[in-house]
Amino acid sequence: MGKLMNPASNPGARLRELLSRPEPLMAPGAFDGLSARLIEEAGFDAVYMTGFGAAASVLGRPDVGLLTMTEMVEHARQISQAVSPLPVIADADTGYGNPISVIRTVQQYELAGVAAIHIEDQVAPKKCGHMAGKEVIPRQEMVSKIEAAVAARRSSDFGIIARTDARSVEGLEAAIDRARSYRDAGADVLFIEAPEGIDEIERVAKTFSDVPLLYNWAEGGKTPPLTYEQIKSLGFKIIIFPVGALLSATQAMRLVLKSLREEGTPLQVMDRMIPFQEFLNFIGLPEVQQLELRYKARP
Repeated sequence: MGKLMNPASNPGARLRELLSRPEPLMAPGAFDGLSARLIEEAGFDAVYMTGFGAAASVLGRPDVGLLTMTEMVEHARQISQAVSPLPVIADADTGYGNPISVIRTVQQYELAGVAAIHIEDQVAPKKCGHMAGKEVIPRQEMVSKIEAAVAARRSSDFGIIARTDARSVEGLEAAIDRARSYRDAGADVLFIEAPEGIDEIERVAKTFSDVPLLYNWAEGGKTPPLTYEQIKSLGFKIIIFPVGALLSATQAMRLVLKSLREEGTPLQVMDRMIPFQEFLNFIGLPEVQQLELRYKARP
């Protein structure tokens, strides 16, 4: 009946089908519904809801654990509804508490329509994975969180991605040992955050050839910017690009606002903007107008 009325029936199953393909799944980062729609328009098969971008777009603040679980879930719901039936992989930070809290977190994200979430082993309040000053919780505490997350999901298709931030705190070997424990606890995908250097990336890929791996192509982050073919050859199944759209949008808005402030009008930068009518078409006004005609009250 149209995009506004088209919720995905099982986004987790759709994600699993995509992960069964030989090539890695590319999931650019969306920081709101509009950026998610642009990712969909560009032809990608999945969207990543970036926690870094959520904090920046909702609060105008850094990713240091300021958003609550309910705020993040609502953000995930809006993005999922904007691009349904594309599967959305969402950041769920630390799970927002102990294993009992993780149970509610998983169920709320699943009800919000996302396909998978990743939970990290940082001490709360967390920090962006490519910032300094992180701390991690004991390994067994995170194992309990993963076990609770796996047990809490209503559909076995809903993906649980275990992320470890131990590389920058305890070293690569400790991060790998943690990831093994998280795999054994039932995680569907492993996400070893911020390996440094190609040798470390290769070590991760070789160690976990038996489980899907997520590669975080963090623009400007600590991990080397490998090519798509390199990442594919190493066997990673998901590649997220968390902040490219956010950084690009910020730069574009700066340029327009600078010109407006200096010139008094946006005349000098109108050619850099999408035409107004084209934008209305893109965000779905024609569909709304069709629905208005269809359901217009009859005399």
